[in-house]
Amino acid sequence: MNSQIDDLYRQARLDAGYEKDFEATVQDVYQRFAELIVQECVNREELLGAIARGWCSEKNSHKTMDSDLALAIFDEVERQIKQHFGVEE
Repeated sequence: MNSQIDDLYRQARLDAGYEKDFEATVQDVYQRFAELIVQECVNREELLGAIARGWCSEKNSHKTMDSDLALAIFDEVERQIKQHFGVEE
C-alpha cells in the first residue's frame, strides 16, 4: 500500500478517536479516511499546478493563461469530486 494511504489511515484513526475512545466505531474511521482521501484529491495547489501545466504544454504554449478561468476550473473540479464522494466541507 502507498505510504500516503497508510498515513491517511493513521490520521483517520486519530481523528475519529479510535486510539483512545472505544465508542468510536470502524464506521467513524472509515468516514474520516474517505474524507481525507477526497481532501487529498482536491488539493488546491496541486490541481491549480496541473491546470497551469496543461496550459503551458507544447500544444497550448502560444495561449495566454486566464487565471480567473483556471480558478473556475478548479472550483468545478473540486465540486464534482466532493459531490461524487458525498463529502461536504
